[in-house]
Amino acid sequence: MGENSRAEQYFHMLLDDTSLDQSAHVLAHNNIGGVYDNQGDYEKALKSYEKSLEIQLISLPPNHPDIATTYNNIGSVYRHQGDYEKALKSYEKSLEIQLISLPPNHPDIATTYNNIGSVYRHQGDYEKALKSYEKDLEISLISLPPNHPSIATTYNNIGSVYKNQGDYEKGLKYYEKDLEISLISLPPNHPDIATTYNNIGLVYNNEGDYEKGLKYYEKDLEISLISLPPNHPSIATTYNNIGSVYNNQDDYEKALKSYEKSLEISLISLPPNHPSIATTYNNIGSVYHNQGDYEKALKSYEKSLEISLISLPPNHPSIATTYNNIGSVYHNQGDYEKALKSYEKSLEISLISLPPNHPDIATTYNNIGLVYNNQGDYEKALESYEKTLSIVRRTLPLAHPSRRLIESAVTAVREKLSK
Repeated sequence: MGENSRAEQYFHMLLDDTSLDQSAHVLAHNNIGGVYDNQGDYEKALKSYEKSLEIQLISLPPNHPDIATTYNNIGSVYRHQGDYEKALKSYEKSLEIQLISLPPNHPDIATTYNNIGSVYRHQGDYEKALKSYEKDLEISLISLPPNHPSIATTYNNIGSVYKNQGDYEKGLKYYEKDLEISLISLPPNHPDIATTYNNIGLVYNNEGDYEKGLKYYEKDLEISLISLPPNHPSIATTYNNIGSVYNNQDDYEKALKSYEKSLEISLISLPPNHPSIATTYNNIGSVYHNQGDYEKALKSYEKSLEISLISLPPNHPSIATTYNNIGSVYHNQGDYEKALKSYEKSLEISLISLPPNHPDIATTYNNIGLVYNNQGDYEKALESYEKTLSIVRRTLPLAHPSRRLIESAVTAVREKLSK
């Protein structure tokens, strides 16, 4: 019997013991919820936490710190399910109680700021996310030992904000700070170490260093398969990321196999409209797209868009990415009008939700340039390509393949205009 199963059995035994008082039952419900949460069984986790809260609201003063803890736990379940609005509401209830009932630099307040930051990050509001994470870090550095795992988690989350903003250098710097602490303070197969390896892999993948990216993803997968249940959402995420490396390396068979493993796990472990499922459909679409199977690609992208429009804020960067991909299918099919319409939707969202030099904005300008180039409108094509090149020169390494391609495109269009 695994550790989680033994823990679950023990806490259920406590609940069956009628001689115990309400506080023991609350603790048991919360702990069972934690077991289910770690297993990725979010419905059962939520049910346990809500039972705990029900008892607490009757038996404790309204601003008791334990009530704040339970609101925090409920918020984390909603966050894992992708219901960011409900998650934020629960975290804010938790914070409201903590600011009344706890000292200002208490670690629990830091944890809640961290959780609020994670909601904003998943919603694509990176400024608010960074602000919350920095509040968390400020408190944690005062109240915790220097190598505490919670500080590592915060460095990891700050790194993820910078990565999502396209600042890969800063992202990597914070991930390495996280890893340094985690390797000292956690067991070697702890899931948090796997998460950090995954995030370092993401940076290298985005920078075009696919071999290093794959190396870190495989380290992540090795730990996750030991430390997590087989259908845990984190394993789905790792398969998804491994698929992205193979896709970038043009190994479409391996990419599709990895994405399908990810989707299989996600459909078991997550709600049907979870943003992670949308991401995987988007990635499957990109494989079909790269293979030239435009019908299947469009079908997958449209599934991704359908879920994203339900589960994410209207200006979320992931929606921009999907519009961009749909535009690319129409472009490859020669439907330049529909392609341009999709690219412009993508650009409109990206300019609202991302920093001005984000690589995704460069990609969309480049795609708009391609449409104008194919239509023979070389002046507009050059204008878009130059916007792309301006961003790329600030954000990508000299050797990145995308940078060389864009420089060649600018040269080719200038030659056409000079004739």
